[in-house]
Amino acid sequence: MASEQPSVNPKTGYCYATKTFHSIHPSIPLPPSTLPLTSASYAYSLYLSSSSSSSASSSSNSISTVPALIDSATALPISYSQFLDSIQTLSSFLKTNFPSLTKGQVAFILSPSTVHVPVLYFSLLSLGIVVSPSDPSGSASEISHQVQLSSPVIAFATSSTSHKLPSSLPTLLLDSPLFLSLFSTTTSPPPPPPSSDGKRHDHHLVGPTSVLQSDPAAILYSSGTTGVVKGVVVTHRNLISMVAGMYAEREERVEPEVVLLTVPMCRAYGFIYCVKAVAMAETVVVMVGKFEVGRMLRAVGEYGVTHVAVAPPVVVKMAKEEVADRYDLRSLESMVCGGAPLRKETMEQFMARFPKVQLKQGYGLTESTGVASRMIGPGEIHHLGSVGRLSAYCEAKIVEPDTGITLSPGKPGELWIRGPLIMKGYIGDEAATALTINSEGWLKTGDLCYIDDDGFLFVVDRLKELIKYKGYQVPPAELEHLLLSHPEIIDAAVIPYPDEEAGQVPMAFVVRQPQSTLSEAEVIDFVAKQVAPYKKIRRVSFPISIPRNPSGKILRKDLIKLATPSKL
Repeated sequence: MASEQPSVNPKTGYCYATKTFHSIHPSIPLPPSTLPLTSASYAYSLYLSSSSSSSASSSSNSISTVPALIDSATALPISYSQFLDSIQTLSSFLKTNFPSLTKGQVAFILSPSTVHVPVLYFSLLSLGIVVSPSDPSGSASEISHQVQLSSPVIAFATSSTSHKLPSSLPTLLLDSPLFLSLFSTTTSPPPPPPSSDGKRHDHHLVGPTSVLQSDPAAILYSSGTTGVVKGVVVTHRNLISMVAGMYAEREERVEPEVVLLTVPMCRAYGFIYCVKAVAMAETVVVMVGKFEVGRMLRAVGEYGVTHVAVAPPVVVKMAKEEVADRYDLRSLESMVCGGAPLRKETMEQFMARFPKVQLKQGYGLTESTGVASRMIGPGEIHHLGSVGRLSAYCEAKIVEPDTGITLSPGKPGELWIRGPLIMKGYIGDEAATALTINSEGWLKTGDLCYIDDDGFLFVVDRLKELIKYKGYQVPPAELEHLLLSHPEIIDAAVIPYPDEEAGQVPMAFVVRQPQSTLSEAEVIDFVAKQVAPYKKIRRVSFPISIPRNPSGKILRKDLIKLATPSKL
């Protein structure tokens, strides 16, 4: 009976009977889990729905002629018709020239972001080949470790990155004349609209019928900010759930959204954007070459960008400096920031400088297919300091780390999440998988969080990064946010520094404004006036920059090495 079912608070999503938080965002029915289906095929089916809807509500040209991709370096567009044809051409080429490349085998990709990478992703996904993208800036030893983890049978690289790969691994260069010849202008007709019987998966992106949703789709590498990099196995079902959730939460619009992708496509954040952009029928402007805030802002005006995905340092720079004042940002509607939480004051500064731009935060892990919570619409962006509400299909618990007791709204503890977004596991590491995902399917995030009485998630800090001072726990992020409120500080990071008496003390790395003479004593005093005695900064260093990974997370292990070299 309905009355016997546990009740869920519609405001928070919290069920007091099970002590579990549920998403209050809309969702759409997922395909039956037993249905053979690739994530490429599913994204394409939603593209057909998106394009049909856009064509009905807009007087513009057919959606198939709308750019799918634009190269920011050359300004050359690739229409959706060309994009889909290129996928088919590349798939045929791979089946003909690499007949031994079959479903379930791994393709290692070592390339900077280009307009050809999404084509490669979709081609491989549609064939049931496991996509394994790696950061091209990685060292040879890092690449070697990832190759050993994923055991690829083929690699796709460029002339500038291929030397990092084993000579025994068959490699196709993405900038070779042979590969580029596959992307010449095609003349095949645009894709058909959805059939009247609702069978949206019968099209040329349908992969082998033997590809199950539970099969691996990608091996994405965790950021390795606190330890050895792991290979995260993401299934087609994971990607389908991620795409379906974002599609259900989309805002209806007359013209397609133009997205400027500034984050690397090799990271979970960028990889996911490549997949979801097709489902949404968006135009993606690809930032080619070294990222610079000025280049990003110039591209907004040049291509009528409506949406930008960035890492936290970009938001901080735009909020604190007048770097954006000389660029045309009239088309910009929103910026989504992920990778690390923004402090409330930074968000307020940004919103005051750019009142017409919605600043949205999101939270996710590579292990959760890049999503777990996000802000949707103007009604949620003013909940400053939060990373939004739980995404569709996502459940959560807040667990007291020491006792395992499940906590209610407003109380901080370790965030556990569950749902079809959660990874299959770490490749080649069953022990690490078992430590991360328990027998009930809960993924232990390692993040100290709480969910408030409105259902918004707040990230306090990484549990493993908490500084243990005389039995007290000091969150580095709290001190970093405080340091960034100082007008002479551009960037900051806080780490635990070993101390014989206290165990650990907070040490700050502070990047000063140009010409600033801010001293160690002044930094220590600035913080001491605003925190409890056990949270005070005890040591300060002034580096030129703070080391971060491409998604904006502070590489604390590098700073710890720098601060205490004799201990390692």
